[in-house]
Formats: sequence, C-alpha cells, structure tokens
Amino acid sequence: MKRNIVVEKMEAFPFWKRDVEMVERKGIGHPDTLADGIAESVSVALCKKYLRKYGVLMHHNTDQCEVVGGEVHVHFGGGEILKPIRIILSGRATAKIDNEYVPVHEVAMDATREFLRKALPNLNVDNEIVIESVIGSGSADLVNVFKRKDEVPLANDTSFGVGFAPYTELERLVLDVEQYLNSKEFKERYPYVGEDIKVMGLRTKNAILLTVAAAFISKHVNSASEYLDAKAEVLNEIKEYASGIVEQAEKVEVFLNTADNENGTEPSDFYLTLTGTSAEQGDDGSVGRGNRVSGLITPYRPMSMEAAAGKNPYNHVGKIYNVLSFKIANRIVDEVSGVDDVVVRILSQIGRRIDYPKIASVDVWGSGYDEDRIRKIVDEELATITEITKEIIEGKHRLY
Repeated sequence: MKRNIVVEKMEAFPFWKRDVEMVERKGIGHPDTLADGIAESVSVALCKKYLRKYGVLMHHNTDQCEVVGGEVHVHFGGGEILKPIRIILSGRATAKIDNEYVPVHEVAMDATREFLRKALPNLNVDNEIVIESVIGSGSADLVNVFKRKDEVPLANDTSFGVGFAPYTELERLVLDVEQYLNSKEFKERYPYVGEDIKVMGLRTKNAILLTVAAAFISKHVNSASEYLDAKAEVLNEIKEYASGIVEQAEKVEVFLNTADNENGTEPSDFYLTLTGTSAEQGDDGSVGRGNRVSGLITPYRPMSMEAAAGKNPYNHVGKIYNVLSFKIANRIVDEVSGVDDVVVRILSQIGRRIDYPKIASVDVWGSGYDEDRIRKIVDEELATITEITKEIIEGKHRLY
C-alpha cells in the first residue's frame, strides 16, 4: 500500500528572512522542565521494567506530573528549607499482568529520585523533597500481549507531529547557551550557578538580544559584592561563548538576572536559591508547559502543543510523530541539496497503523531540490518507524 506523502514548495516568505524572531529555552532546573524530565524518566524506567520482564512494552502514559513549589529561607552563605518541593506523579500504567503485579509506584519513585539527583545536585533528594505517586493502574492478558509482539502498533489517537530543520542562528544560540551554562565543564568553573536557567532570544534584523535568568547557589555567595562579581563573570562568559556561535558577535547584547536590585544589600535583592531551582521558592511546574521536542519554544515556527514527555513510545503518536518529524526534517536538510528550510507534519488516524499515517506533509523552501528523494526519505523513515521506540528508550532523541 502506498503512503500518502505530499511535498509542497513553501510559498510564504520564510520567517528567518523577516525582521523579528523570538526563541525561548527553559533549562533543566526550571520547574516545567523538571516536570517533563521526571515524566519521561518514569516512562523510560517502566519501559525497561516491562521489557526485562515480558519482552514487550505495556500500556502506560505518565505525562501527568506536577512540581509543587516549596518554601525556603535563603541567606548569604546558605539557607534552610521551610517547606519541601512536592512531586506528584500521575497518569496510568499497567500494574497487573495476569495474576502478577508490577511495582509501578516503586519504579516511578526510584526513577524520579535518580533524575533529580542528576538534574539538581544541590538538592538532597532523600531529605528535602516529597514524592507522591498516584499513578492509576490497569491490567493485561499476557496471551494477548504476546500476540502483538511483532505487529506494527495502531495509533492510539488522531493527532499530529511537527518538525523543522535547520535551526536558525538564534535558535542554535539560545539552545547552546543554556546547555553550556548547565554543562559539567561550566559548573566546575562556576559552581555558584544553579540549574534553573532560562534563555530568551530576540532578533531584530541582524541584532540579537539575549535575556538570561540564572539561579545562583547561596552557599557559594557570601555577600552582595560577591554576587555582583560572580554575576559579572558569568555575563562575560556568556558574551564570549555567544561570539563563537554568532557571525556578527558585536551585534549580540546579553542581559543577566535583570530583576536584581544592583544597589541592594539583602539576599532577597538578588536571584539567590538554596538548591538551584526556583521550585524551592513556590514556582510550580507541569508537563508540556515548557520546551517542545525541538528543545525550544519557537512562536515563529509551526509547533504541536502535544506534551511528548511521559507518553508511551509504543503507539502514542503524539510522541512518536513529533520525534519522527524532526528526524525526517534533519535528514532532508542533510541529504537533499537545494533545501534551505523544511517543515514536516505527520497526521495519524486512531486505529490506523502508525507506519501508514493519514498524511505526511512536507513544506520545502529552496530551489532545485529533488522531490522524489524527499518522498523516499519520508517513506523510509515511516517504514522503520518502530525503531523510534527503541531510540527513545535509549535516550537518543530530545523530548523537552
């Protein structure tokens, strides 16, 4: 059966040629990104548990996770937790197969702790956070489960995924700056910078403005003057790093922690945290409220509002098609000459095989490109779509 693949020339004037572009990235310590990371970690842990025990993936969706902000008292040189951050794990997972129970809650809570230890090294996960699992349960018939072992899954919903390539200069800059500030190398040099880092980029013609919010760790800052000196160091570091990405570095302007009272002397005058995340100070987080599968929030790009993190990677097209769309878009840009910009949209139909979507639509900006080659790439990726499941479990694709 032939797949419904449509390739069209993009008629609209591409946004990256326009005067204004905005891009946002919420770093790993942002409450919304923490919620995404926890939800996905729980899903992956359950996948691995199901595969080890039964050799197949069982139904689950753990994309309902809430980070409920806590309360702290922060002072120069340290602070105290007054009310811990609370993590509420929700969603659904298969907890009973025939007469055997799967320890869903234990798996989910262990995965949450493991993720938080990596994401927030200044947080004592064992004593300074509360985790509650209210994941709903379901049951399965093992005989019927093994019958579907080698089948191509059927779409669980009528939904669509969207991907694009390549990243613009501003998109790459915003993504890379956050990842650099949260890299192991950077933390070793600047241990006073926490993980809650948000980067907002604005391009006006050729001029770029970056507004960065970076939580500082109070135990490494002993006074207002120390904070301001450290802030100046980080600001210069961002400017220098940006100069290696942007061709016209002199046109990049960087602002850091603009809500600070530069003339203040109290800890509350500055972006000081105890654990490196604003979640400790009452900021809440939810799955799907932050970065898309691109790793960015891109209001000038086509986007799906689907929350990919935590959804099962077996037949949840809201997850699979978003990941696959970016994979296809990047292949087209890398392998087809004459393509300057591409947007891929894939639409499922509930109950239909996921390798035969209702339509795969490709918009291309460029000239002299080979449409047949583009269709072949899309067809190849759809034919091997079940590989996406394995790749997601192995952490090979960005989801937030």
